[in-house]
Amino acid sequence: MDTTPLVDLSPALRLLGLAAGLALLPLALWWWRHRHEGSRARRLALTALTLFLTFDLVVFGAFTRLTDSGLGCPDWPGCYGEASPFAAQAQIAAAESAQPTGPVTARKAWIEMIHRYLAMTVGALILLLAAWGWRVRRDLPFAWAWLAATLAWVLVQGLFGKYTVTLKLYPAIVTAHLLGGLALLALLVVQVERYRARPLALGGGARGLLALAAGLLVLQVALGGWVSTNYAVLACRGFPSCNGQWWPAGMDFGHGFTLLRHLGRSGEGGFLPAEALVAIHWTHRLVAVAAAAALLALATAVWRAGHGRPAGVLAGLLALQVATGAANVVLHWPLAAALLHTAGAAGLVWCVVALAARATLPTTSTASPAPSPVRMPHPAPQ
Repeated sequence: MDTTPLVDLSPALRLLGLAAGLALLPLALWWWRHRHEGSRARRLALTALTLFLTFDLVVFGAFTRLTDSGLGCPDWPGCYGEASPFAAQAQIAAAESAQPTGPVTARKAWIEMIHRYLAMTVGALILLLAAWGWRVRRDLPFAWAWLAATLAWVLVQGLFGKYTVTLKLYPAIVTAHLLGGLALLALLVVQVERYRARPLALGGGARGLLALAAGLLVLQVALGGWVSTNYAVLACRGFPSCNGQWWPAGMDFGHGFTLLRHLGRSGEGGFLPAEALVAIHWTHRLVAVAAAAALLALATAVWRAGHGRPAGVLAGLLALQVATGAANVVLHWPLAAALLHTAGAAGLVWCVVALAARATLPTTSTASPAPSPVRMPHPAPQ
């Protein structure tokens, strides 16, 4: 009988020390590359680095889920009460010997702990940004509340990570963990765009499309997470139809969208019927059509407003999502396509949030007039 406690805080200090050590690696690179720049430029670079690592964290979280490694260490925050799988080799080997294809193997334990290490590194960088931002809060291009919200949210994400393990991959928690990761990404995107101060002039129609596309994108990402966490990707065979039908018969939306239930179980405790998985998958496809149409319309509006590059990025990410979504079904859920699908979703969130952040910046015409330039024989380098 496994007597390992689900939550063991004894390795917490060792893990915090490890997180601090891991955070020193990107910090050293950041400092070396930007050591001659001003404070504002260094803060922008550190925020951009944290944003990049957060994107990596979201994708690696998908890799953890797709390789069934979410319970590779069945306790939290350590692994069998240890700070690394090295120190838990005996327990991992015993669990793997008892269930060679079970949730705990050496490979899965390392995948799960690397995910936790990356999350702790991101958390350490966000803590540093919040502390630094408080010291220079009057010089920030945004309210310090953005940094406080980011720090608070990364702590919430840690709790989602905990309950993902202790509640044994409860679908609603796992989906919330994915959405929380993307919310953290969005918070950092706004801060980066505020530092860069690149206004994007959009008319009222384009702004309306931006709001509509953002809402549908959030809904679609939530549905995608629900499909993945319920392992409903292959519930529909064939594309674009589902199991040879355009409206699959017998779909069970009631059981499929019951949120308070365990993995593979209905709300009443029985096994989740296959018709519920079909309903989950087909709903994701239907909303995908609406979301894709809105995003394509938004890309077109942005292009017509004279912003070809962001429009091209948005259209390219949308094409990637459609292609990888179809590949997941046609090729029977290959790992590469599934990871690209998650990366594409995160990329779309990044792109749409960046557009929204830039569209709210004052343009040259509405900003305060700049002072007249002074002619100098040798202009200072920009």
